[in-house]
Amino acid sequence: MEKLAIFDIDFTITKKETLMELFKFMMHEDCKNIKFIPRAVFSGLMFVLKIYDERKTKETFLKFLDGIEAEELARIVKKYYKERLSKILYKDAIDKIKELKGKGYKIYLISASPEFYLNEMYAIKEVDKIIGTKFTIKDGRFIRSMDGENCKGEEKVKRLKEELEKEKIEVDFKNSYMFSDSLSDKPLFDLVGNPYLINFKKNHEYIKKLNWN
Repeated sequence: MEKLAIFDIDFTITKKETLMELFKFMMHEDCKNIKFIPRAVFSGLMFVLKIYDERKTKETFLKFLDGIEAEELARIVKKYYKERLSKILYKDAIDKIKELKGKGYKIYLISASPEFYLNEMYAIKEVDKIIGTKFTIKDGRFIRSMDGENCKGEEKVKRLKEELEKEKIEVDFKNSYMFSDSLSDKPLFDLVGNPYLINFKKNHEYIKKLNWN
């Protein structure tokens, strides 16, 4: 049986929120993207007011990429990883990934952020699988329509088990690890024998804390 080391991404492996960093990167690449700032603010406000759920919020926010050719998107996200995303990784997170990979664990990154750019994190050679929220490519172009469900909470467990079943991997969950900055990942925490909260401000009754830099 395999043992997994599962990592959330935003604020667990990275110091900043990756989708917002992509937006800032796009504005830096082309100042015309500044015109999407009001939409970004609006989508965030609608989420805070609980008028939009996370699906609607992300689909609204991603207007700045709507209709872009898939080949151009691939070029952008590769450059985004190299110039920005790879620069905001916690050293302690990467060290832990390397440590557990060295002990024979399979490394899974599971996030609610969009998979189309998270896949660039396969550049971290220890990573075995990346699971994120999927978006639509239609007629060779990116469409800001979510493909399936937002990969958060119970959906993370569902997607993980689907991948394990597809690859016929049996897992020793009792001896597996889960790292996240948020209790929204409780379904994954409950799945493993070694759950850890990252940079969490409060004490938790059964989940240990780690502070990463």
